Amino acid sequence: MEIISDKYLIIQKKLHTNPNYGVMGAFYSKVVKQIFEQIKGLSISDYGAGKCSLKRGLNDLGLKSFEYFPFDPAFPEYGPARSADLVCCIDVLEHIEPEFVDNVILALSTITKKYGFFTIATGPVKKILTDGRNAHLIQKPTS
Repeated sequence: MEIISDKYLIIQKKLHTNPNYGVMGAFYSKVVKQIFEQIKGLSISDYGAGKCSLKRGLNDLGLKSFEYFPFDPAFPEYGPARSADLVCCIDVLEHIEPEFVDNVILALSTITKKYGFFTIATGPVKKILTDGRNAHLIQKPTS
């Protein structure tokens, strides 16, 4: 099941050379920690993990004893997406190519066995892709 085109993967890999791209997970680490502790989780799957800032943010908050499964097509060394007690997809879905949204949502539903935490930005971002498009490929109202 295809979730990203080869052309867009090249663009994403280039974007990830920017130290400020792929790091929103840390911003949400406090709420993720609260959810994780409330559900008494043992594992977290970070779908679209970028630079794994969610894990670093959780560690900084004292949460260290959990399995962490990052996934990001721009980082093939992370391996495939894996199911976990809590699946996080933080500020990723707005970056998905519209023709692959259904596939990505299907992939998320496959690995989300218990709980999911998903955030989606709805408007434009300052980052522009090398092909001139806004980095938020999907911009829709919350409704």
